[in-house]
Amino acid sequence: MSTATTSPETARVYPSMTAAWMPLAALCLAFFVEMVDNTLLSIALPTIGRDLGGDTTALQWITGAYSLTFGGLLLTAGSIADRFGRRRVLQIGLALFGILSLGVLLISSTGELIALRAALGIAAAAMAPITNSLVFRLFDDDTLRMRAITLMMVVGMSGFVVGPLLGGTMLAHLPWQWLLLINAPIALIASVGVRRGVPADAPDGLTNDRLDLPGATLSILSIGLACYTLTSGVQFGWFAPLTIAVAIGAVASLALFIVHERRTTAPMLDLTLFRLGAVRGAAIAQIGTSIAMTGVLFALVLHFQYAWGWSPMLAGLANLPLIVTLILATPLTEALIRRYGHRIACLIGAVLLAVGLGLMAWAVEQNYLAIAVAMVVMTVGLRTVMTICAVALIGAMPDERTSMGAALNDTAQEVGTSIGTAFVGTLIAVLVTTVLPNGAWSRTLVSSYFHGEQIVFVVLAVAVGLISGIGALTLSDSRTTDEHGPAETLATTTPA
Repeated sequence: MSTATTSPETARVYPSMTAAWMPLAALCLAFFVEMVDNTLLSIALPTIGRDLGGDTTALQWITGAYSLTFGGLLLTAGSIADRFGRRRVLQIGLALFGILSLGVLLISSTGELIALRAALGIAAAAMAPITNSLVFRLFDDDTLRMRAITLMMVVGMSGFVVGPLLGGTMLAHLPWQWLLLINAPIALIASVGVRRGVPADAPDGLTNDRLDLPGATLSILSIGLACYTLTSGVQFGWFAPLTIAVAIGAVASLALFIVHERRTTAPMLDLTLFRLGAVRGAAIAQIGTSIAMTGVLFALVLHFQYAWGWSPMLAGLANLPLIVTLILATPLTEALIRRYGHRIACLIGAVLLAVGLGLMAWAVEQNYLAIAVAMVVMTVGLRTVMTICAVALIGAMPDERTSMGAALNDTAQEVGTSIGTAFVGTLIAVLVTTVLPNGAWSRTLVSSYFHGEQIVFVVLAVAVGLISGIGALTLSDSRTTDEHGPAETLATTTPA
């Protein structure tokens, strides 16, 4: 089967998923490596601490530095890609990611590793929104676009979920440095696939607006400080002076960002886009999905490894129902969209998400089978909401702003991830204990943890159901990716 045209430099679309195997594989590989890097080192932190002599705070920052720079730069990276070329920026990001990963050979202290992780977060931010934007552009058929984005979602979530499993397996045979070194050949392979299979951006598909440097700076400060506020709240307390100061800084940066973007003639993020229900609602609902996913993974890691005493590898395998359901739920999601349209299908997904979390509150005191059933119900809802919102948000953006649409989608998920981690971590600290003991847990602590989990999942069910449901209600009844006819709608809403 051949592509729509013979040259990848001029091809704009592919006629099938099979025909697009090379660019799909390359983009999925790029997305997988940046997502797996979020959690890959978590399993190696004790080993790294012994090797480099780091304290608990330093070990937390080894993972936190990556998340902060990654989340803070997503919007900026999307804006740059829409101006200078998506494929070009992705290849630069892949090159930096691979080269920086080799720098682990020079690391001799936790401070140097934290700096390296922060730099890797910057490179990953140049990859994440662009991979999703480019996979959307490989096809002009609505069904193929949805399936391609679904594939990216499954790959991304797989990377996030199986990171500790892969890390534990590698640590059993190799030094911890290999957890980063492996990124270099993966990035090289992905870069070759992108170069050969992904079409170059046409000039009319890019924006000619100048880069909004003040807006980029303020967006980085807003998102970075907001994420750190949540981290600081868990680590130092919500009323600690540092937490309050950072929160004030985040609010001030966001206010200045909004004022600047409304006044400048070439905004990095056109705020009038949020007048579109697809953009506004999809972003809100995606925050809800990430809160749910992160909250469940966070709580179940402790449940499997500490309360039940499972090994990291077995605990990783226990999350397989999440990945399998993400794949197998595709026909159901597509059928819901065809029958009901985006709004109702997404609302059904939000209800299933809430029901699954409610079931999880019951299942934690039962057995693994009960937890697996709750996982399946929750993931069907998660899969439906995430797919509809990603397709609706990117599809509602103007053609020259698809990377920014993907960046908005990723930023919403990153914010939800930070909220979910902080929320569940705080509740467990309040309901169970602030310091989790090493070794086997006592029966009293296990019972207390199960009770705390039940409260956490009930609260998550209500909160996530409301957040995702509210977001779903602002979508249209569209059954395609062209949610609101962005070109025509924005022509009347975008200031001259």
